[in-house]
Amino acid sequence: MSGANPRGTGGTVANGLTLAVLVVDAVVLAVVELLFLPLRLDGYLLPYALGGIPVPVSALVAALTTPWLVSVAGRLSTRLLVAAAPLIGWILAVAVFGMFGPGNDLVLVADWRSLLLFACGALPSAIVLGKVLATTLGPAR
Repeated sequence: MSGANPRGTGGTVANGLTLAVLVVDAVVLAVVELLFLPLRLDGYLLPYALGGIPVPVSALVAALTTPWLVSVAGRLSTRLLVAAAPLIGWILAVAVFGMFGPGNDLVLVADWRSLLLFACGALPSAIVLGKVLATTLGPAR
């Protein structure tokens, strides 16, 4: 017998490791998105333009990456907790790091950008999670 059984312990360990990497990626992305949330066109990091308007580019990053992580996790298992693990990790990281950031600072910006970040990360991911579960579980009986 050559090769490992894909449904044996080797496949389970690889899936568990992949899921752990996906959750860590979601947490790291949440922290980076929170740190770039206050980004403005004010001349410090970005050039000055249009009176220093906010540029919530981290919401766009959340809208693209978090649903992708959920879809990859959904391919690992049909269980809800496994498929939702990156989304749960992202939400917890945004909540905990946003409220109790480095040095116990409040990292969440107290305006519409925080709501936009949460909406762009959580809503598309929940839709992808529903789609993953609908395709893996089949039609309702």
